[in-house]
Amino acid sequence: MAVRLPRPRRFDVYVALGGLLGGLLLWGVGLATRPHTEAYVLLPGRWPLLLPLVVMAGCELLRRTAPRTALLIGTPAIVLDTVTQGSLVTILMYTDLMYAAVLYGPPASAHRIPRITGLLTVAAAVVPFAVWREPEALLIGVITGLVTFGPAATGLIVRNHRDAAEAARLRAEQTALLAEMDRAQAVTAERARMARELHDMVANHLSAIAIHSTAALSLDDPSTSQDALTVIRENSVEGLAEMRRLIGILRDSSGDTEPVAAPTLDGLGALVDGARTNGLDVVLDATHGTVPTPVELAAYRIVQESLTNALKHAGPGRVTVSLAQPDGVLSVAVTSPYGDRDGPRAPGSGAGLVGMRERAALLDGTFEAGPEDSPDGKIWAVRATLPVTEGEPE
Repeated sequence: MAVRLPRPRRFDVYVALGGLLGGLLLWGVGLATRPHTEAYVLLPGRWPLLLPLVVMAGCELLRRTAPRTALLIGTPAIVLDTVTQGSLVTILMYTDLMYAAVLYGPPASAHRIPRITGLLTVAAAVVPFAVWREPEALLIGVITGLVTFGPAATGLIVRNHRDAAEAARLRAEQTALLAEMDRAQAVTAERARMARELHDMVANHLSAIAIHSTAALSLDDPSTSQDALTVIRENSVEGLAEMRRLIGILRDSSGDTEPVAAPTLDGLGALVDGARTNGLDVVLDATHGTVPTPVELAAYRIVQESLTNALKHAGPGRVTVSLAQPDGVLSVAVTSPYGDRDGPRAPGSGAGLVGMRERAALLDGTFEAGPEDSPDGKIWAVRATLPVTEGEPE
């Protein structure tokens, strides 16, 4: 089966045509590199030097598509040129083949060719000098180095610079990609944080509004409706204030707005009082020392969301909130009666449990929520442990 050589590049075609026409021009005016009277000119006359010229011009067509093949074919042609009167254009085209073989060839050839040509240059200088003992014999090594080692070393230098530039470009693209990934992760994390904050700040008030409005609509009792409307108004005002505060933080980009103080564990009493106002029978048992601000915020939000869930789903009975700090962790537990309830319910989406679990995970803590058996009957328990020594947020 015939082997099809790759199609030459347009620039290589121009180089081959230019070399061929230039060589023919020098041949036409009778210019050669050596006179026919020298002893090592085995093929005197003008016609023999055309063969290596044409072969070298053909090799130039493969200088980038098949550089090693072009160099292997061009090497016998340059040897043939040395036993004729010689053409300067043939030598120049061979130096270009040597340069192209290092620059465009495989990496192994790119490092092997300069070593081989370097050894050949040294041998071409040392062996003739050792045989003839004439200083002029060293010029053979100089000419050999100019024709072989010089172009090969130049091609290796250019290739190294090209590879370094390509590596720098790839590193820049990878850096840009990593920066984009970090930005996308930061945006996702910020959206999740905003969703948790919005849910924890507003869901409690909206749940109370939904439950009390349902009670007011279902009971034909003016006093009950009045009490329900009072609770609805208080929760709607507080929820609106929380919403405005959050929207103000999100809209402000100048940094002039004073930061809003994060809730602390000292505010659990007020939080429990609000739950009692909404109709829950809540008991608070908090025993803890000083804890980091992120842990305080997470514990407060977990208690807040647990009370909201108890308001929406718990059966009649007592809700217990307990905090303790044993062995370098803050333990949070909220229990409520588990079972069917007679009063109205508020719909839930499950986002509250997801938010509490995320808050605990960001502090390298643990979180569990589910039904449990107790001496007083079945309960729903929310339990979280938050490290107070290592739990900085990710």
